[in-house]
Amino acid sequence: MPNFKTVDSSRISISELMKPNNSNFGGKIHGGYILNLMDQIAFACASKHSKAYCVTASVDTVDFLSPIEIGDLVTMKASINYVGRTSMVVGIRVESENITTGNVKHCNSSYFTMVAKDENGKSVEVPGLIVNDETEVKRFLKAIKRNETKRMRQKEFDSSSFSLHNYLEELKNYNVRVVLPEGDD
Repeated sequence: MPNFKTVDSSRISISELMKPNNSNFGGKIHGGYILNLMDQIAFACASKHSKAYCVTASVDTVDFLSPIEIGDLVTMKASINYVGRTSMVVGIRVESENITTGNVKHCNSSYFTMVAKDENGKSVEVPGLIVNDETEVKRFLKAIKRNETKRMRQKEFDSSSFSLHNYLEELKNYNVRVVLPEGDD
């Protein structure tokens, strides 16, 4: 019988005070720094679920919703949203709190796909996922839909039957000018 674990068993939360050395030229916390922290919590969450070393395979839907200020307390919450055979999707929510006013903002959400590895770098199977409520079921289903959409997009644009001319009319609705060399089909 396969091994299964609940979402709660690998849920992780970390908090860190944002300091000036993590800011960008605009005086806000640098997005790259936040992504680095997100990668760390994704690793911890996936490793906790799989009991294995994990690597980042992809990052999907990084939405920076609100800037983070110097002096804010940033809290990241991570949970396993989906598991495949050797991969896991870790959902991450980033919130910042102004510690003087108590105002909390949702600043970022993202999905990291992590793959479990053994000591030789080979992918290893991960435990299945037990989902306990409607939110956890929806997160699992949304991960399936994101994977399907990604595969369909790759199939559409990587196909040998792809024709640029099938899309030229659609591009007229966007802020782009298409200038192709003579005779380019």
